[in-house]
Amino acid sequence: MSTTPTGTRRATIIDRISLPLKIVAGLVFAFLVAPSLVVIPMSFSDSREIMFPPRGFSWMLYREYFAGPEWVASTIESTVVATGATALSLAAGVPVAYALVRSRLFGMAIVRVFVMMPILVPTIVFALGLYIYFARLGISGSTLSLILGHAVHNVPFVVLVVIAGLRQVNPNIEVAAQVLGASVLRTFFSVVLPMIASSILAAGLFSFLISFDEVVIAWFLSSPRTMTLPIKMYSSIQWEVSAVLSAISTLLTLLSLVICVVGVALREKEA
Repeated sequence: MSTTPTGTRRATIIDRISLPLKIVAGLVFAFLVAPSLVVIPMSFSDSREIMFPPRGFSWMLYREYFAGPEWVASTIESTVVATGATALSLAAGVPVAYALVRSRLFGMAIVRVFVMMPILVPTIVFALGLYIYFARLGISGSTLSLILGHAVHNVPFVVLVVIAGLRQVNPNIEVAAQVLGASVLRTFFSVVLPMIASSILAAGLFSFLISFDEVVIAWFLSSPRTMTLPIKMYSSIQWEVSAVLSAISTLLTLLSLVICVVGVALREKEA
């Protein structure tokens, strides 16, 4: 009969599979980041043709992006849409998250499923529904339709992030505030919101990023005068693959990286 302790055997097994798992994880990570790593050096090429490796170093493609009125206009449109959608999704998502966590009413599970519907159904189906609905209202193709469509799509993400923050708040603190005379609304705004401020900010950052990079909904709801940056990029690929796209892709990658790092840091700070 073996006299090796169970803990030692488990440690030995983990040590044996640790290296292969690390190798597989490294290969998967390399596969995922390889496209971005290829695009970044291409963005500093001195040629207007897409080539790898680039022939020489130049800021030409970045200057061409910032000097192009159509690129700048689409970037501004994406920023306006993402900002408006983030504000609306936070205004709707934070109270909904609070109700889902604290309410004990019957049927909250059904409400949770309903709130998550925008990310449960295929995005193209959701976008088509928005297009038909906004067309009937006469606002399809406007900036307002883009903001509303992105906001509805982003609410589930906001709810999920805020719920994670609310579950770390002791409900007895809210009970104590109400016992001391604070109303439910005052408790929510003066006690709960400050305690989950990091989660709310993280949810807002992720919502902004999701909206800024969104393609499918924007494709259905945009028009030539309200073209967002991802749609402008996609449209330009259809007719001519410009090297400027590598510079824009690098900037978007940097933006995504910064927002993700800040969002994760905020969540860890609150935890």
